[in-house]
Amino acid sequence: MLIVAIAWIYVVGLMALTETSVVAGIVTFLFYCVLPLGTLIYIAGTGKRKARRRAAEQAAREAGSFEPD
Repeated sequence: MLIVAIAWIYVVGLMALTETSVVAGIVTFLFYCVLPLGTLIYIAGTGKRKARRRAAEQAAREAGSFEPD
């Protein structure tokens, strides 16, 4: 997925460079690249965040239930 994101950044970067003004280029880059990729990466990472949270909760439960002799 990372290679697709890098390729998309490249394509949109070239699109932004061909815009007629700097403001149009910045807006193009923001609305065609930054916002969609940010949303996509956030959604794609949801499973990893959930798994990390579950692992931390499990480790906390195991550490809390440990009773020394």
